[in-house]
Amino acid sequence: MIDVAAALLFRDGRVLLAQRRPAGHQGGLWEFPGGKREPGETFADCLRRELREELGIEVEVGESVERITHDYPDRTVHLEFFRCALVANEPRPLSCQDLAWASPTELARYTFPEADAKLVDKLLASPELWR
Repeated sequence: MIDVAAALLFRDGRVLLAQRRPAGHQGGLWEFPGGKREPGETFADCLRRELREELGIEVEVGESVERITHDYPDRTVHLEFFRCALVANEPRPLSCQDLAWASPTELARYTFPEADAKLVDKLLASPELWR
């Protein structure tokens, strides 16, 4: 089981997405930014570290919005999604292919890994999260 922390960063009715690098696992797909939790690390600490490394930003980690465990053919992942607030710096793609801010109607344009796609359904059904 691989533990992953992921951020839900909202701005002006849009959520931040990161595109995986082509050569990596599920390369080219879009996801909510974050990464693998290291041994002894809390999900919140993991998320702060990953967002600093991958996007060059500092965040305040807020409430847990969703937990999803998904079995892929080659691995099982447990994702915990947290609402986050941007504290410092503008996101830039340091360790990912690209970034995008997507509105609810634009989410259908992006292809997500199956685990992240489960969260998209919840986001579309929860307009209060976008405020």
